[in-house]
Amino acid sequence: RVVDVLLVDDIQFLENKERTQEEFFHTFNVLHDGEKQIVISSDRSPKQLSALEDRLRSRFEWGLMTDITPPDLETRIAILSKKAATERLPVPPDVLEYIATHIERNIRELEGALIRVAAFASLNKSHVDRTLAEIVLRDLIPDAGNPDITALEIMNATAAYFGVSMDDLCGTSRSRVLVTARQIAMYLCRELT
Repeated sequence: RVVDVLLVDDIQFLENKERTQEEFFHTFNVLHDGEKQIVISSDRSPKQLSALEDRLRSRFEWGLMTDITPPDLETRIAILSKKAATERLPVPPDVLEYIATHIERNIRELEGALIRVAAFASLNKSHVDRTLAEIVLRDLIPDAGNPDITALEIMNATAAYFGVSMDDLCGTSRSRVLVTARQIAMYLCRELT
């Protein structure tokens, strides 16, 4: 408790941990009374941390609260450029832009994708280029050629394939064709939406 600044990331993980919350409460009070800085982050606002004690939530609301939004494309490219320079990774700008364009929300995932591409190239003794990045990151980056499919589109396609109406597909009949069509539609909805 003898620090100038306390930084706590993901405070929501204290939810439902009564003894830890008790200790943190006293630590918070000692630091606050000593006019020390306390920086806390969470994936939601203090009001939404319902499993935290009220006395902690109220203290979290004492200070400045701000919402941190995902970085824009230019910032993501700058983050990747800095990471590439720090790690001495020879990554061309078009690859940085490709990664930054397709991974938008999570900085750890963004940096991980860069490391993954560079490591793959190093292990295979090849140069980093966009084609290599597309191959290495295909499981992280969804194919832009496959647009999102809705449940209604799946149901319409299934009904058309089996030659039944939407009313029949959504109805209560237990005929073998309709049961099979429903099961396939449900499976596809679960897998594709």
